[in-house]
Amino acid sequence: MADPKAPLALALDRAAPTALTEQIAAGLRSAIEQGRLAPGARLPSWRDLASQLGVARGTVRAAYETLIDAGLVQAMGAAGTRVARRVPVRPQGDLPATAAPGPLPGLVRGNGVFQMGVPAQDGIPVKLWSRLFVRAARTAAGAAPSYPDPRGEPALRTQIAAMLAVARGLACSPAQVYVTGGHAASVALAVHALGLAGQAWTEEPGYPLTRKLLATLGLATVAVPVDAQGLDVAAGQALAPQAALAVVTPGQQAPLGVALAPARRSALLDWAARQQAWVLEDDYLGELQLQGRTAPALGAGDAAARVLHVGTFSKTISPALRLGFLVVPADQVACFDAAAALHGSAPTPLVQQAVAELLRGGHHLRHLRRMKRLYLQRRDALLACLRAAGITHRAAGLAVLLRLPPGRADVALVRAAQALGLSPAPLSPWYARPGPEHNGLLLGVTNLRAEEAAAHWARLQTLIDADL
Repeated sequence: MADPKAPLALALDRAAPTALTEQIAAGLRSAIEQGRLAPGARLPSWRDLASQLGVARGTVRAAYETLIDAGLVQAMGAAGTRVARRVPVRPQGDLPATAAPGPLPGLVRGNGVFQMGVPAQDGIPVKLWSRLFVRAARTAAGAAPSYPDPRGEPALRTQIAAMLAVARGLACSPAQVYVTGGHAASVALAVHALGLAGQAWTEEPGYPLTRKLLATLGLATVAVPVDAQGLDVAAGQALAPQAALAVVTPGQQAPLGVALAPARRSALLDWAARQQAWVLEDDYLGELQLQGRTAPALGAGDAAARVLHVGTFSKTISPALRLGFLVVPADQVACFDAAAALHGSAPTPLVQQAVAELLRGGHHLRHLRRMKRLYLQRRDALLACLRAAGITHRAAGLAVLLRLPPGRADVALVRAAQALGLSPAPLSPWYARPGPEHNGLLLGVTNLRAEEAAAHWARLQTLIDADL
């Protein structure tokens, strides 16, 4: 339903021979017939629209009566004046009436079983989150109107700093924390603040949207191979020794799930210090290590202060929040403050305050403990199915990676799986230089119920075995 007080795009020409009443009626008729005012939408009151347009209330009233006579709107007393429920909708210009936004280009996505990158829907503490959000909304409603801090709300920055000290061994002050609209916004803020140019190391395989983003920001990406010990720093130095930036996922490499070995961590930090380059630590799943002890953040051992730490709440709370954060060295706060004033993308303070309360009350850590137990159970159920089927596989964080037989194109297979309500991710787009040997599937486990794992795997295996 349209907001009855939202401004309508009606342009009046007071010099035209057409009466203002007729111009208003024609503008509203066009909006209704083109579908911009949906059936049942409430129109502004005579007073509100007259004030917006700078005309007399009687002029608006006469225009409304014209539309009522034409059967386009209905006067419903206390319920206001509304667009009639049955109005023929005509497309605007050459745009078909049935046109709808298509998917964004990039990774093949879905919202079915095996989807990666989202938390368990049945594990979200809905009642708690609703209560905190309502409380934050009440506080915001009573606050004095002001422009939000582009660096993020002080309460959330303080809580993130405390969380990182406990969970990731990363000592930082709230002033070093910048709240952003997610991973991409954090990367863009870092590039703008530091004025980065030239080459950037990216992992091979690695997150494809990061490569595209860096290229858009003017950096030439160099694919550095990843092996069982993580990013091959020696290979990076051979390929691009003068690179300005290295983007890594040291805790749980995306998508292979390996951790950056201690010797590689030291070598990477040494290279950055020596070359005065920057390391962007994408803390992918850093808080969701399902087994073993989580290694400290790379920035925790950064004596030369060359590491930028990036995290989000997408996989722990919800990607719909569009809430991320960036931690910068203390001596870079001034330049990041200036960049945030121009490029800051912190989400609404309402969301930030609710998340701050979630962290302050200890609810977030308790939620993570529950989720890790649930995800481990679900992953083990899937691994048991793969072992029983004799499928070669590898646990990779909150997903399971399996390679496809020769001749099986992973992107085509994923599209076929989506028709069955399954949403695995193809492996090949994660490679800057894809080839037949890189075809594979990433099976997310977060929304895979343990008791349903065998049935869902059987459906997917049927597709894999089919002659596609």
